[in-house]
Amino acid sequence: MADLREYRAKMDEIDNEILALFQKRMKTSLEIAQLKQKDGLFLRDEAREREILARAAETAGEELAPYAEKLFGKLLELSRAYQRRSLARMREHR
Repeated sequence: MADLREYRAKMDEIDNEILALFQKRMKTSLEIAQLKQKDGLFLRDEAREREILARAAETAGEELAPYAEKLFGKLLELSRAYQRRSLARMREHR
């Protein structure tokens, strides 16, 4: 049976993978925001957000669904904040 150190090392590896995916997601989120801005679209698409939350809940399964919804809700919130901040910075540097 693995000891606590082994489980923590495993968790650290998982956290590193999550962070790499988070960085990739935020970069893609900014690219989407730039396209939406160029096309005169609103940054927030509530229908799309509902789809993402529903898919996360369904994929996670019944036991983890509420936690997956909270996780992805927070990711969407962070993406919007990053998009707004990054776009504002880009406007300032023009």
